[in-house]
Amino acid sequence: MTSETDGPADVPDTSNTPDSRRRLISGLALAPAGANVIMQLSRLPIGRAVAESKVHSGSLRHHPLKRTRTTLAFIMVALFGTDYERAVMRREINAQHRFVRSDHESAVAYDALDPELQLWVAACMFRGVVDTVTLLYGPVNDEGFTTLLKRSAPFATTLQVSESRWPTDRESFEAYWTGALDDVHMDDVTRAYLQGLASLDFLPAPLARLLGPSHRFLTVGFLPAPFREELGLAWTSRNQQRFVRITSRAAVVNRHLPKVIREFPWNIIEYDTHRRIARGRPVL
Repeated sequence: MTSETDGPADVPDTSNTPDSRRRLISGLALAPAGANVIMQLSRLPIGRAVAESKVHSGSLRHHPLKRTRTTLAFIMVALFGTDYERAVMRREINAQHRFVRSDHESAVAYDALDPELQLWVAACMFRGVVDTVTLLYGPVNDEGFTTLLKRSAPFATTLQVSESRWPTDRESFEAYWTGALDDVHMDDVTRAYLQGLASLDFLPAPLARLLGPSHRFLTVGFLPAPFREELGLAWTSRNQQRFVRITSRAAVVNRHLPKVIREFPWNIIEYDTHRRIARGRPVL
């Protein structure tokens, strides 16, 4: 499900009030997560940086639950946190990222503190927000797109990207995105790594066999065509029809769930993150 279609659907108010901001929090928002991670890592320097990273404390392969928690914590702080919480998150990220850089043995040069690479990561995360809103409410119109873009600016500024570099409207974002797609590229190392993420092969074998095929299907379904092609995975019209049926039904069910269930696990992550920062404990 792509997010490129202008449509008449209303977009939820994203002002920072308890009721309106909660409309962006849904467990179903995790459905495009696998695709979004692959999009982020589809720039070769980023993919290699993660695949070769020696910082195992934040590795998805070594600590999948912790990595999932910290990623969701970043999203919650970026979208809904205070300036202080974002500053804490920024310091912790910088402390880890300064160790993620290529050396003389690396086949690809990379530096996790490169603002250009971080802008790409932030842009992919914003795409994930738009994909989620599209899934839950329908296509996003221009006004709604601009509102979501403004709300998502901390994805970039909580990293190493200056606010002046963040696009201000749909036209400027799409211009950036179209140009950045030229830099989407995988080599054999990153392609194998990302295919493994799609199949959940970092989980214990029984879980990977049970959950992997469904996760792989949804992940490929949420990926735009250029990323599918680079990943080397086929997608047919029959796949697309099945994907639309599944996601449409899930969105309907999601709207009728009790709030506490609908917001899981974001509500738990938000509580835990606030508590960690308030007590001076590390988030990452």
